[in-house]
This record gives sequence, C-alpha cells and structure tokens, in this order.
Amino acid sequence: MTLRVIAIDGPAASGKSSTAGLVAAQLGWAHLDSGALYRALTLAALDNIGEEGGGKREGWSGQRIVGLANELPVRLVLVGDVFRAEVAGVDVDQAIRSGRVTRHVSALAAIPDVRTWVNAQQRQAVEGLMVGGGSGGVVVDGRDIGTVVFPEAPLKIFLTATPDERARRRLSQRGEAVDGELVRRESQALAARDAADSNRTIAPLKPASDAVLLDTTALTLEHQVTRVVELARGLFPA
Repeated sequence: MTLRVIAIDGPAASGKSSTAGLVAAQLGWAHLDSGALYRALTLAALDNIGEEGGGKREGWSGQRIVGLANELPVRLVLVGDVFRAEVAGVDVDQAIRSGRVTRHVSALAAIPDVRTWVNAQQRQAVEGLMVGGGSGGVVVDGRDIGTVVFPEAPLKIFLTATPDERARRRLSQRGEAVDGELVRRESQALAARDAADSNRTIAPLKPASDAVLLDTTALTLEHQVTRVVELARGLFPA
C-alpha cells in the first residue's frame, strides 16, 4: 500500500501545525498533529500518576505510561478531517494546551517506549484511513515524522525559522505583548528546546535526507501553505 502522506517536521513554533492544518484543508486531506498525542499522554500521566513523577524514572517509566495509555485508553479519533486525541473517551484538545502539560511534555516525549507507542498509534491511524478509503491522504506534523514515523512519505517538508521569529509567533499566539525582553526570553527557551530535541538519543530533530527545507522567517502563513500545496499537487494525482 502506497501511503499518501505529507510529513511536515520542524522545531517548536516553526508553524508546523498551522501549516499542516491549512494544507490538509486545501487538499481535502486529513490532518494529524503528533504533538497532540504526546500532550494527551502527558495529561493522562499528570492526572493519574502525579506531577511529582514527571521526569523521574520510577514515576514516569515508559512501561507505566504505555500501560496507562492502553488502559484508559489514550487514542486518536478522526473527527471530520482532523485526528483528535481522546483520554478515556473524552476530547482533550483544549486541556492539552495548558501550561501544566507544556512543562512536562518534553520529558515524556524523550522516553523510548513512549515514542515507540506513539509512532505505532500514528501509523495505525493513517493506515486505517488509507485502507478505508476515507480521505485522499493525510498531512502529519511533528519532529520525527519524515525520519522515523513515515520515512517512506512521498513528500517531506522541514520548516525552519529563526528563534526570534518563532518567539514572536509564540507570544502572539498567547496574546502577550511582543516586546524585546519577552522575545529574548522566549527565544532562549526555544533555542534550549531545539538543542534538547536535536541532541536526544532517540529520534533527534533533523531534516530527512530528502526533505524540502522551507525557511519561513520572512514568509506569511499563506505563502508557506501555498508552497507546500504546490509541491503536493505536483506529486499526488488528483
């Protein structure tokens, strides 16, 4: 089975999810944000294991979190053309965006057993959709989609932007004032996240060898979406 998948990777606040969602809408495809599943797992761990376990091997072991995910369960559900994360049958799309989840998701995402479980869930979701013939394809965004989860994806995009520009975008999304000091602090935080993601042993953040690199620093969201859609239409028959 040939998977009609567009893999969009890149660092935090590079515009992956926004771009992927709009590209999927223009193509009439489904959208899967891998970060939502990691966040849903983090929420489940916080609510059922406790915040004090975050990052501690005895509290947040991969085996314990995967067992919890299967028990509750934590899963991806297709709602319209968007895969959403559910915990124990409840849509958690809003809850997973909280600062509480954001503070712990990186530690959880670095656990090998967790990454293996998330990758399997993503592949099952996409392959199930392809077999069912429900959508023309799926646009998946994350940090290792083109390198680990769907290395066979016909189109791989790696979005980049300067830390300062990504900081401005992140602050704007939060509704915070975009002043020099706040941009500096947010930029430093993003640069630290980049370093952690790029240097981790399991599935480090990096472009796939055949990925199209797209620097969005000086691009509007509309322009970057247009570029990806043009590439997709050149590769995938209608």
